Amino acid sequence: MKILVVSDNHGDRQIVCDLMTHYDGEVDGFFHCGDSEFDSNDPLISRMHIVRGNMDHAAFAEDEISKIDGKTILLTHGHLHGVNSGLLTLELFAKSKEANIVLFGHTHQLGVTQDQGILFVNPGSISLPRGQYAYIGGTYAIISSKNNKLVVQYYDRKFNAVDELRFSF
Repeated sequence: MKILVVSDNHGDRQIVCDLMTHYDGEVDGFFHCGDSEFDSNDPLISRMHIVRGNMDHAAFAEDEISKIDGKTILLTHGHLHGVNSGLLTLELFAKSKEANIVLFGHTHQLGVTQDQGILFVNPGSISLPRGQYAYIGGTYAIISSKNNKLVVQYYDRKFNAVDELRFSF
């Protein structure tokens, strides 16, 4: 399994196009955690899993469940699950969906943690980053499975891996 996770581009269509072109054929799926501000008829969305964020007006689903290589992936924006205040509500929702991996955005701050066997990944905002890693200028994540471990690697907008932001679970 190898998936790309991006969030909160807020209308910056070009960076999403660049990511999809750069990784075409290299990943098993493109996951967008919302606040794309894409129209529902944008041809890009036919090539990705995408959910509605609090700034989206298109008729995207609030949440989506996908299965890849035996993993159940929950995709959500996070605003309806209170991610600004913590992950407890999102964790309870993930358990109700039997998710192994949860992908979310909203905070514009990258983060990764594992709790009770559930991997939570926020790729940060690709266009309007906040927090400790805002200086990178925008991030996305690639999650891959290697030797029965999940590896989360964060990248900058120029497709460079950020060495200090590689995590194994």
